[in-house]
Amino acid sequence: MLAALSSLPMTLATEASSDNFVQLDVLPWEWIALTVVVVGLLLADLLIVHRTAHEISFREALIESGVWIAIALTFGLVVLWGWGAAAAGEYYAGYLIEKSLSIDNVFVWAVILGYFKVPPKYQFRVLFWGVFGALVLRAVFIFAGVALLERFEWLLFVFGAFLLYTAWKLAQPDDHEVDPEHSLVLRAVRRVVPTTNELHGQKMFIRENGHLMATPLFAVLVLIEATDVVFAVDSVPAILAVSREPFLVLSSNAFAILGLRALYFAFAGMKDRFRYLDYGLAGVLAFVGLKMIIAEWYHVPTWASLVVIATFLTISIWWSLRNPPEAGADDVDPDTLPAEGAGVSEMGGWDDVEPEGDA
Repeated sequence: MLAALSSLPMTLATEASSDNFVQLDVLPWEWIALTVVVVGLLLADLLIVHRTAHEISFREALIESGVWIAIALTFGLVVLWGWGAAAAGEYYAGYLIEKSLSIDNVFVWAVILGYFKVPPKYQFRVLFWGVFGALVLRAVFIFAGVALLERFEWLLFVFGAFLLYTAWKLAQPDDHEVDPEHSLVLRAVRRVVPTTNELHGQKMFIRENGHLMATPLFAVLVLIEATDVVFAVDSVPAILAVSREPFLVLSSNAFAILGLRALYFAFAGMKDRFRYLDYGLAGVLAFVGLKMIIAEWYHVPTWASLVVIATFLTISIWWSLRNPPEAGADDVDPDTLPAEGAGVSEMGGWDDVEPEGDA
């Protein structure tokens, strides 16, 4: 996946994008090594850790999330050893931005999987392919973004203004809720792709009366991928505010995305408990937007970016925990969370059925 694009990042990595950002001479074998590590981790998670479909407990999700974070931090030490403190600082800043902005992505997944009432034990397989697709999309977005900024520096002002607008939208109460029922993507899938009315284990496609048919899980996957495009439009410009080196930007994105599934199973039902987090994320986006706009005249040091981003997140989480919702206010709407049991939501237009065995 990444190795196929290695010729482009090698060119970009050896050209000067800005005197204020790290420029690495990344060798082909180093790109191949990154690809092998990322793909290997994905396969190990699918074929070893989650070989059989099962409902992931909160404790298991916390442990897995901790492991993914440890892996990401360890890779930062590899960057520190191989390319120095400045490169490691950009990697960690990019990872922190991507990880924090991904939290909203987790809550959106909860809405989508809850809407379709996907049984908990089948959610991992859907999210696995969702993460795989997200990695490919982010690679395309990152290489395109770096190339555009190298060619048209005035796009810094466009990206910065867009991030400021996104920050303002994010700070508006209930202005960014997702409603799968009115999704144009879902409507298109229903019209174009022949779909069964029941789940067939973890399968996305089956043969029925000699015809290839999609299962409802395929519609869920398409909707998840579509929402990730929206999140990528926000997160990629944000991470380009702290680094222009494709290897650092892509690796920090990849390791942040790899841990999203575990983060989902740990925190999908806790949106109300972190009710001020969106304001912290809005602050992060506003900061990186301003950082992009003023980059022509002043470069905010990477260490300062890390401090500001961490401060916004820490204060918003601390304030959320200090001011929990009133009794009963944090009760979760069952239609917005992964549901127990089987079948697909009647709102989605499919029958409630008992799913078959593992695919």
